[in-house]
Amino acid sequence: MSDDLMTIREMCDAFEVTPRTLRFYEAKELLFPLRDGQKRLFTRRDRARLKLILRGKRFGFSLEDIRQLLDLYDMGDQQRTQLAETLKMARQRLEEMERQRDELGQAIDELAAQIAWGEEKLASTAE
Repeated sequence: MSDDLMTIREMCDAFEVTPRTLRFYEAKELLFPLRDGQKRLFTRRDRARLKLILRGKRFGFSLEDIRQLLDLYDMGDQQRTQLAETLKMARQRLEEMERQRDELGQAIDELAAQIAWGEEKLASTAE
């Protein structure tokens, strides 16, 4: 196998994903493997795209957001538009994640207070 091409099994092993995941991303037009009969062959570009897809998913971006950002790669402006849009979306996602973190922190504090109250109540009825 050429260093430039990887089989679906090699991709799965390299990125710790399932063949189903790769086929799903292909169906969503996020990856574009070459075809050799029934065999899928993934290029360096596919590997770079998969790396970005997985990173985007980890950060909570939708597949549609990821697809739109990946599609900006070929704008012919040295990826300036792609980078600007990525930064814009990343800032929005960071704000959303920080808000969620703050809400979770409040919920944790409230739950801890309720547990402490319950423990005190239980202890006072045992005396």
